[in-house]
Amino acid sequence: MLCVSIHDVAPATWEECARLARAMRAVAEIRLTWLVVPRYHEHPADERAEHAMRAGLDAALARGDELALHGYTHLDTGERSASVRQRFLRGVYTQREGEFAALAASEARERIALGLEWFRQRDWPVSGFVPPAWLLGEDAWRVLPEFAFSYTTTFTRFHLLRQGRSVFAPSLVYTARNPAGRALSPPAASLAARCMARAPLIRLSLHPPDVRHPRLVGHAQRIVERMLATREAVTKAECARRLLSL
Repeated sequence: MLCVSIHDVAPATWEECARLARAMRAVAEIRLTWLVVPRYHEHPADERAEHAMRAGLDAALARGDELALHGYTHLDTGERSASVRQRFLRGVYTQREGEFAALAASEARERIALGLEWFRQRDWPVSGFVPPAWLLGEDAWRVLPEFAFSYTTTFTRFHLLRQGRSVFAPSLVYTARNPAGRALSPPAASLAARCMARAPLIRLSLHPPDVRHPRLVGHAQRIVERMLATREAVTKAECARRLLSL
């Protein structure tokens, strides 16, 4: 299987997310998973952008795509960590966007509930939760089984929540924020794809800044084209169903 997901979907990022989807569908009419953030970066409501996103995601669902809950604000407001590794991951690598990295259980529970209510108000189905920056603190992990999600994903694994098991499936991802990342992430993604050639699942994760760099978009298109020679593109929800039989 191949899962292609578009992260950080929100009114403020909608135009770039839609361009990413068009770029993928220029290769093939594949099904995508859209990771939607209800209150992305706490941006004030923009009715025109909200309308455009809602119409676009309604159309995506009609095509067979999937929408997943991707946090609530995509901002890390948790307490500062004593761990050097965590400080690097939260403050440098993810630039304080790992919203669920250090939340208390009560706060994690409240934000997930708010996100699900936001989905319900739009009549959008949701079966998956993907934490921003793939970071989940211990308290947030304990809260997830309280909700009816079938899966979550971290950077390296696809987790079947109801069964309590996971599959090793590192995400192919680009670093668009700096020149070094833009230079090194495409060959790193190619190498990872070769190493995962026999794995049941390969994940490709795209973010709005990627679309600003034609080299990254072109590389993603080539990866998808190559993968489709031997794999079927499915949504994450469909992937969760199929992994149950492995």
